[in-house]
Parts: sequence; C-alpha cells; structure tokens
Amino acid sequence: MRKSILTLLLILACCANAMAFDPVKQWGQLKVTGNQLCDEQGQPVVLRGVSFGWHNIWPRFYNKKAVKWLKQDWHPTVIRAAMGVSTVEDNYIDNPEFALQCIEPVIKAAIKNNLYVIVDWHSHEMLTQKAVDFFGYIAKKYGKYPHVIYELYNEPVNDSWTDLKEYAGKVITEIRRYDPDNIILMGCPHWDQDIHLVADSPLSGFTNIMYTVHFYAATHHQNLRDRMVDAIKRGIPVFVSESAGMEASGNGPLNPEEWQAWIDCMEQHKVSWVTWSLSDKDETCSMLLPRATATGPWKDDVIKKSGKMLRDYLRKYNP
Repeated sequence: MRKSILTLLLILACCANAMAFDPVKQWGQLKVTGNQLCDEQGQPVVLRGVSFGWHNIWPRFYNKKAVKWLKQDWHPTVIRAAMGVSTVEDNYIDNPEFALQCIEPVIKAAIKNNLYVIVDWHSHEMLTQKAVDFFGYIAKKYGKYPHVIYELYNEPVNDSWTDLKEYAGKVITEIRRYDPDNIILMGCPHWDQDIHLVADSPLSGFTNIMYTVHFYAATHHQNLRDRMVDAIKRGIPVFVSESAGMEASGNGPLNPEEWQAWIDCMEQHKVSWVTWSLSDKDETCSMLLPRATATGPWKDDVIKKSGKMLRDYLRKYNP
C-alpha cells in the first residue's frame, strides 16, 4: 500500500510539472504598446512574480534549483535578480566576479524554465559608467533571449529626473547596441515614487521602455496609487518591480487590506508586479525562515506569512 501511494504521488508530481505554465513559450517577445506591456501578438500581458533578495546578503538562494522550485510551486511568471551594486560587502563594485557568479545562474535557470527574468541594478546611487559596462555585458551575452528584462536603477533617492534621464539615455544606448527589443525598466526619483515627474517629461527616442513604481502597503496608500494611475492615464507604461505588504522599512506588521487594495488596483490597470523578497532575514519582508534550504522544496513550516500571502496571490492570478 505504501509503495502504491508513493507511486501515485510521483505520477501526480510528474503531471503537475508537465502542466506547468511556460510564460515565455506562451507570450514570447514582450513589447510596449502605448502604456501597456503586451505579448508578441500585441495582447496585454501582466507579469507577476518574486524578487530574490540582495545577491551579496543572500547568495545561497541564487541557484537553479530555487528558480525551478519557485516555478513549480509558487507559479511566478517573472523573477527578479537583485544585484547589490555598492552596499554591504561583496557588492558588484567591490567584487564583480562574485556578483556575476550569483546572478548568472538565476538568469540561465529562468531561461531554461521559460520564465521572464529582471536583471536588477540594485543601487541607490548613480554610477553611470559602471552601469553602462554591466548592462552592455548582460545585453551582449543574454540579449538574444526574450526572457530578459533590464532594470536600470533600483530606487534613486536624491537624483533629479533630469539627471536620471541623462543616465538612462546612456545605459539604454549601450543595451540597444546588442539588444534592440527586450523590455527596459527605469526608476524614478524618491524611491520610485515620483512617477508624476516621468509623466511630465518621459524619455524620448527609445522603444519598449517602462517606468518603475515601488510600494510597501503599510506605508504607501491611496495617494501613491492615485499618482500611479494618473501617470498611466497620461500614457506612461508602469511596472511595479518591487512591492510588499509591510512598512517601507521591510519590517513591521503586514497590512493585508492595503496590500489587497494595491493588488486590485494593479489588476484593474493591467500593471505587472513583483514582490520583495526571497531571503531569510529576521524581518517581515523576508519570506523564508533561516532553516529553509537554499534550493527548496519549501514547505509551509519554513515560509513566513508574507511568503505565503505572495504564493497565494501568484497561484490565484497567474495562469
């Protein structure tokens, strides 16, 4: 009897894997039409997924098995590799070889598993030439794959939109030398909240560009939602590349009502979104406990509340 049950479970697992949704196979080369992310046929697409934590703080999760388990069990259509650029030891500036050793397996695993993958320049300061060099390398090596999405600047803090436009122009130009069409995400001032400044003066001369908004639901409420929706109505393509249900510090209590209000708003306006983060720190936004394995599988007893809520959202809204 025990052997029969085990055999049945293995058959069910194989069937589940066979039925797994392959976003890139389904949607192909993404593009921006007006203010909307679309598939290669021009039909609207909403990506929903999970962000890894800083590569230099949680490198253990940057592996192909973690990506595979996320796809199989959590059902994201996009994952985000958050490469720490200049903060904390072993960042990209101090140790670029280690940074690439972390993020490239995630990129390759996303490609193998037919997931879209955001390559995130996870910085709070402008480092133009370093970014140009990095994204040139990534575009030259991976730009032929429709899976790749470039995030040029995570959460600018004190930079003006004028300076950010100049920065973006230089980095985009380098990417487009090797990759003419994959989606590019650009941040906006004040921790990706001043999307109204983008609406007043968006980038020109480039295609397939989207602009990021970040929210933490216990801190950012209706005012930021209204600002985002107004920008969308003014023709700005918005992508929420980082979000979560607690305070902007990443800690404090979850606010499920406000998080649901954000989800409802994004779904209504067909805005793609990613939640922070796959990590094991003693804080609310870290989705796993320290005893979770690096590679999965992750059962409920090692997934924290924010991770369970995200998994439920992904399973509900994704195909």
